[in-house]
Order: sequence, then structure tokens, then C-alpha cells
Amino acid sequence: VCTYERTEDLKAFERRLTEVVSSLQPATGRWRIMLIIVSVCTATAAWQWLLDHETAKVAFTQSLWNHPYFVLSTIILCLLFMGGIHKRVVAPSIIVARVRQVLQDFNMSCDDTGKLILKPRPTS
Repeated sequence: VCTYERTEDLKAFERRLTEVVSSLQPATGRWRIMLIIVSVCTATAAWQWLLDHETAKVAFTQSLWNHPYFVLSTIILCLLFMGGIHKRVVAPSIIVARVRQVLQDFNMSCDDTGKLILKPRPTS
């Protein structure tokens, strides 16, 4: 295989990798925003629940009944994690890490956007 063909193959691979990584960025951003919003809501509601003087005086179930905002936000946060939001938030970095692992065998790497990094050949 001539050098030109290898170079074109590498360029095509790099274009496809950057395309895959960049196509995941908008969805990843939306999932991150959703996770931040729900986490802040849950933390705020938990703070209000803990500061409520009635919490220590009533039964646990009654305390939760008195704070539906906390219960709802906690349920939503749990559902998001059961649905795999933690994987969706870091999906591009997972893909890049796996590609880096494979590229090590070819004395190459890539940056976080998918651009290839050619390393010098080891001298023996």
C-alpha cells in the first residue's frame, strides 16, 4: 500500500472520528444541563427538608409527605441515573478513551475532539 493511500485512510478515519465526537456534543450538553438542574433542585429541596423543624417531630413518611418537591426531585434524579444519564454525560470521553487505547498499538493517539496525533516511531 502506497503512502498516499495510507495518508488518505488516516484522514478519512480522523474525519469520521471527529464527526462522531462532535455529533455527540449537543446531546451530551443537554444531558449535562438536565443533570445539573435536577441535582440543584434535589439539593435545594433536601436543604429545605433538613432545615424544617417539623421534620424531627413527625414520622419519616409524614415528613416526606410535607415535602413533595424533595420527593419528586429525588425520584426524577434516581430515574435519570437508572436510565443511564451518567453514561450519556461522559459518552464522548468514553469513545475517545477507547479509541486512544486502540491507537496505542499503532503508535498514535487522539485529542478530545478526535484529531489524530502521530507519535514518533520508537528507535530500536
